[in-house]
Amino acid sequence: MKRREAREYTFKLIYELGVQSDKSAEELIEHTAEAQEFAPDKYIKRTVKGVLEHKEEIDALIAECAVNWNFSRLSATSLAIMRLAAYEMLFSEDVPFSIAINEAVELAKKYDHDKAPKFINGVLNTIAVKKGLKGEAKAEEPAEADGEKSE
Repeated sequence: MKRREAREYTFKLIYELGVQSDKSAEELIEHTAEAQEFAPDKYIKRTVKGVLEHKEEIDALIAECAVNWNFSRLSATSLAIMRLAAYEMLFSEDVPFSIAINEAVELAKKYDHDKAPKFINGVLNTIAVKKGLKGEAKAEEPAEADGEKSE
């Protein structure tokens, strides 16, 4: 399985974990792989479990970098995409941050609303700058997304 395909399955699993919090990562991976007839590889298992393990830290960072947006108003799809990319950027040694951001934008183009790719790109670039992955360049201002701004 190619990495892009594995990343897409991983995104779907992270999304499912966000809406079905009663299942463990292992249960969800097993049931989804069976239903969709795919063999979860090491990347999928490691990444889904890693996102769950670091979820609080990742979510806090997303909330902080989604300037002027209420975290609870982010779409489940956008949140799953950003959780995946943030995990790859911060905890996967084999995924350069620029690839994680680019792949997140591509997932958003395929699965999210029209304004999501620009918004996700802005949030992830802000994370990259904040975490020192992108040097001293100024972070892009996150774009507006469908949803309500925080007051």
